[in-house]
Amino acid sequence: MLRILINALRTGVVTTRYPAEPGVPPDRFRGAPVLRSGSRLPPPDVCPSGALTERFDAGGRHVALDLARCVFCGRCAEDPWEGAVTMGRDFELAARSRDDLRIEVVADETIHVSSTAEPARALSAVALAEADRASSEIRRVLGRSLQLRHLDAGSCNACDWELAALLNPVYDVRRLGIDFVASPRHADGVAVTGSVTRNLETAVRRTVEAVPDPRIVIAVGACAASGGIVGEGYASAGGVDRILPVDVYIPGCPPRPEAIIFGILVALGRLDARRSRRGE
Repeated sequence: MLRILINALRTGVVTTRYPAEPGVPPDRFRGAPVLRSGSRLPPPDVCPSGALTERFDAGGRHVALDLARCVFCGRCAEDPWEGAVTMGRDFELAARSRDDLRIEVVADETIHVSSTAEPARALSAVALAEADRASSEIRRVLGRSLQLRHLDAGSCNACDWELAALLNPVYDVRRLGIDFVASPRHADGVAVTGSVTRNLETAVRRTVEAVPDPRIVIAVGACAASGGIVGEGYASAGGVDRILPVDVYIPGCPPRPEAIIFGILVALGRLDARRSRRGE
């Protein structure tokens, strides 16, 4: 016992101060890809998860990146597109709308190409007002605490491990008034991981219905946000928003613990969500 106490005193405090202080990801961390307008951007078939799309008009070739589908693998930033796409270090990507996770730029593949990026399709005024109203109601009822039920809808367990890490001494999410409970009837919302398998559709609906109103649904990771690599098919319904309305999307494969903390605080209305942005 004495040895344990001595070791604890020598170790000191290991808990991160995020979000009070900025999170610093490790050197090899891959954040959101950055597309440079006016450059030779990769074709959609480079992306294994279908996060890249393109369209053509009089202004040139428009390339869009859906961060909800992106798994941050880095293939789009490899030669010969190195420089046109770079892997950033941004992990605070949680958004209240899929549209806010879409980035579109104009590629330099025609003679007449605009040098500025077009903004991603923004939320309509009605949808934005509804999202703000829901956020205000959640903040009014739940205050600064949140009890979540983790709901694995068919994940590979990578996101599950990141969620579990929130409870260790390093991240200690309970210091922020956030905790995970065993029953949906004791919860304020659910954190869903994995694309929703067909066999679990009914279970997902019933679990969320068991959570008292006003309840929060958080899609954690690319699979829950969009279907990810798995997508939609005979065995998978795709992202959780195909089954239920989602309040917050947290991109990543898997999102690091700070990214999940950011998304949960966005759901509580304690931090501002990502809005639709232009490319670089």
